[in-house]
Amino acid sequence: MGAVKSKLSRCYNSECGCCGLRSVESYDLKDLPRPPRLDTSNDVIDGTRQGVLAVQGIDFCIESNGENHHTSKFNLMTRDVDRCLVVRRGQAFKLDILLNRPYDARRDAVSFIFYVGDVEKRGPSDDTSAAVPLLEKGTEALGSWNAVYEGQMDSHLIVAVTPSADCIVAAWRMDIDTKLNGGSSLSYTHPLPVYVLFNPWCLNDSVYMPGHSHREEYVQEDGGLMFRGVHNRIKPTPWNYAQYEKDILDCALYLVREIGKIKGRARSDPIRTARALSAAVNVQDDNGVLFGNWGTDLSDYSGGTHPLKWVGSLAILQRYYQKKKPVKYAQCWVYAGVLTTICRALGIPCRPVTGYDAAHDSQGSLTIDIIKDENGNTLEEFTRDSVWNYHVWNEVWMERPDLGPEYGGWQAIDSTPQETSEDVYRCGPASLRAVRDAELQRPYDAAYVFAQVNADKVLWKYSGEIQPLKLMARDTSSIGQNISTKAIGKMEREDITNLYKYPERTREERLTMEKALRKSESIFARYYLNDAFNDVIFEFELRDDIKIGQDFSVVLHMKNRSAINQHNVKGVLRVDTVTYTGVTGDGVKREEFDLVLGPEGKERISLQVTFDDYYKKLVDQASFNIACLATIVDRNFDYFAQDDFRVRNPDIKISIEEKPVSKQEITVTVKVENPLPIPLKNGKFYIQGPGLENQLKIELNENVPPGEVATAQFKLTPPWSGKHQISAKFASKEMHDVDGFLSFTVAPPETNGIPPIDGVETRQI
Repeated sequence: MGAVKSKLSRCYNSECGCCGLRSVESYDLKDLPRPPRLDTSNDVIDGTRQGVLAVQGIDFCIESNGENHHTSKFNLMTRDVDRCLVVRRGQAFKLDILLNRPYDARRDAVSFIFYVGDVEKRGPSDDTSAAVPLLEKGTEALGSWNAVYEGQMDSHLIVAVTPSADCIVAAWRMDIDTKLNGGSSLSYTHPLPVYVLFNPWCLNDSVYMPGHSHREEYVQEDGGLMFRGVHNRIKPTPWNYAQYEKDILDCALYLVREIGKIKGRARSDPIRTARALSAAVNVQDDNGVLFGNWGTDLSDYSGGTHPLKWVGSLAILQRYYQKKKPVKYAQCWVYAGVLTTICRALGIPCRPVTGYDAAHDSQGSLTIDIIKDENGNTLEEFTRDSVWNYHVWNEVWMERPDLGPEYGGWQAIDSTPQETSEDVYRCGPASLRAVRDAELQRPYDAAYVFAQVNADKVLWKYSGEIQPLKLMARDTSSIGQNISTKAIGKMEREDITNLYKYPERTREERLTMEKALRKSESIFARYYLNDAFNDVIFEFELRDDIKIGQDFSVVLHMKNRSAINQHNVKGVLRVDTVTYTGVTGDGVKREEFDLVLGPEGKERISLQVTFDDYYKKLVDQASFNIACLATIVDRNFDYFAQDDFRVRNPDIKISIEEKPVSKQEITVTVKVENPLPIPLKNGKFYIQGPGLENQLKIELNENVPPGEVATAQFKLTPPWSGKHQISAKFASKEMHDVDGFLSFTVAPPETNGIPPIDGVETRQI
């Protein structure tokens, strides 16, 4: 349909939605006059010929619609030219339509034609188009969409349009057809789309989320925390989601449509959408957003950005959308951060979640089988399963009509490519209720998520090809510890382990595991058991809060609880570097022992590890695996224990010099101390914050001597008032994985008081 060619004689408001029309947002619609009942016996009134009604332009009431629909921060709504309306389905939005004459309900028929702009061929029942007649107030709508007359002022017609609460989430185009009763007709095509999103505020939307603070956190918040580290040294990691920024919403819709291949009615379904996005974010199977890379050397990341240098989703998604080619590189938290951005942009409540000692059950057995040799080395050729120090995935909030009302709420999805689901690298959505209750046949991928957080870890000893595997230990409680997400409204950790499983070692937890094992098709019997033996007990002692650059010690305590028997104990205490995915790197240090424990005797084995011992062997996230393999020789009893340990990197301190006011430039200072006994060379800060259109990189001109502080400054302009977050990373040749964040409040321009600054939260939670 061709647009009506008409020009306005003047522009009333240079900041209106699309075409400079005078806005009537300030009018009280109840005071607007009803449409005049004109005398049609004469087609000339006040000297104006009454022909067919013609649309001259549309004001999309950007300010009021944005506030009502919680979409006012989108770049599409705030950019200088070609502003587009972004609204949420199931909720009315206002249009101020300028006509060539006043609307007369007795002689004028007005219809709105909405259609999904990227669909070329539309069928009569594919839900990609909607014909919506203009109705008088109080008239019952016949279709799922409706358009209701609200009033008019002169030739301005005010209409409230409500998209269906289950309509397709997409960029919709709009035509307005006008017809004179018994006469001719005209059609107006608006040149810009109307974006319609999921609506967690709408009771009839399947993503409805009760609670203002929940919607604010999981839909509107554009910054936050993820958690990494190890279970006994949790590391908060800031991330800027930036879902409102340039190109992000368009990129999210592109991923659903082109990469996820979701067509027609399915684009209205958050279940199908979330499942498709869990695959679209990784590059496996399609031209998705991110290449994964888990290399242990910096040279493994040539040609791309190391995952530790990303501070948010903005640079990744803008680069991807511009070139339509995958971005290098990602690991699990980067996948989760990007997926959070995409879901929140579309209106699906979403949060990243971290589980510690997360299992990768490659065989679907619901057990993680780790095979060790006599020196405590993991035999990789026999061990397909793994335990990651941590893993980050996502949860999305939605109803599950395919499962039943009790399975609605949080659903786990995972875009890190680990295992295929229906031959595609994707995972979920898996209902957390189904996971907790071991309803593993419920779609999608509940069994995989269950094993990830609740599998039993089984340790075997390999003594040679002709010897049977010997079961050293069965650990029923270490998998899936401290499952964490950001707390609502606070830059703190919230533990949500109880959503995934019953408390460890309780009767409910064991019954659930047995239920899951009965349903597993891959479970195999365990034949070779370690004899029960409890005389000798072992315990690690690890000093807490070791900063990188410091020496540390590992102590193994042994105690003979028998009052009459002595025991010969032989073994090895070792420290190895380890990646967060559980892959053991270079050995750092080891201590062999062979001793006799007398009745009620105690022994202490100490292993001192210096900076020189470990520094050149460190892998990406400064983590170690502490392990002991011991044999009670006289009883042929094998004992194996291990724990994770991480040296702590320094935190970046961020400060603001001025009081933050929206649309006013502020100066930000970032600082980080060098804790190493050697200089830091080629240091760089990576910054993401409000008003920065791209990820900022600041290179230091000089080396940073031991004990000195690296400092840099930059300027930014917060685009709106309210809560904001600055996230920063630091990397040098000698030190990586250093970050910090600042949460602060920006005042509106008219505020005279000094707004509160929340401050830098750099403590380790």
